[in-house]
Amino acid sequence: MAQFGETWQRRWARFLVCSVLALVICVGLTGSTSAQEPPNPGVQAPAAPEEKPNFFMQILRNLFSPRELMRILGQPEYTIAAIVALNIIVFVETGLLIGFCLPGDSLLVTAGIVCAAAGWPLPILLATLCVSAIVGDSVGYSIGYKTGPRIFTREKSWFFRKDHLLAAQKFYAVHGGKTIILARFVPIIRTFAPVVAGVGKMAYHRFLFFNIFGGIGWVVSMILIGYFLTSVIEPPFRKIFGDDFQVANHIEKVIIIVVLLSISPGIYFWVKKKLQGKNPTVAVDDGGAEEVLKITQA
Repeated sequence: MAQFGETWQRRWARFLVCSVLALVICVGLTGSTSAQEPPNPGVQAPAAPEEKPNFFMQILRNLFSPRELMRILGQPEYTIAAIVALNIIVFVETGLLIGFCLPGDSLLVTAGIVCAAAGWPLPILLATLCVSAIVGDSVGYSIGYKTGPRIFTREKSWFFRKDHLLAAQKFYAVHGGKTIILARFVPIIRTFAPVVAGVGKMAYHRFLFFNIFGGIGWVVSMILIGYFLTSVIEPPFRKIFGDDFQVANHIEKVIIIVVLLSISPGIYFWVKKKLQGKNPTVAVDDGGAEEVLKITQA
């Protein structure tokens, strides 16, 4: 039975890798500029237009600039490519250790704003991003499960931050299985928490329950906040600041507020533990935290 589970995990991992590669290729093809027709021999060729940068590269360069990111994502000719790119970024942040630096919360809120303004299909956006978030966490769990304790002894590098992994371990030791849900709303921790659960050999069916619940809750809440942001905030603020007030002109401030709200659960539990004076590495759940503690303290 264990051998069957490992074989199934290997096949699932291959499928995921192939899917991500296919998505990257699709984005590259969609984001590339269309080829120009060959000039007529008898007609003087017009000056070649300036080559437009690849759409996906534009997104990567402006991930931390919400206003510019809204402009790039809102181009109607790139709607499909934009949704595909968002799914890839969410998957990488939640599933691969190198994704800890990606701005998941602000990206989803920005996507919700663009969805409302550009007329994107909201159900498709929500459904695909939820799947990407759930699959991403499952991949993170698989990495931890297969790597095991060795990952805690790995040297720190640009692609790997051991201190982030240890922070996730402490968070997991305190909150147990529900960490998979809470971590969704805590940047960096959400990337490493599934790995810690895998190292601790948390039962996969138990992990999957928290994973699905947390993934859907995170994506839907962030997207809908952005989607209804303009219609909810603009009317009352226009009464105060005038009819010229637009949320888009203050998007950076709005994103900061949303991100602070999203990490507030983590801040609350951290302050609570500090006030109680308890050791943050005490296991309180049977979902694998004790095994993780034994591994890291050995």
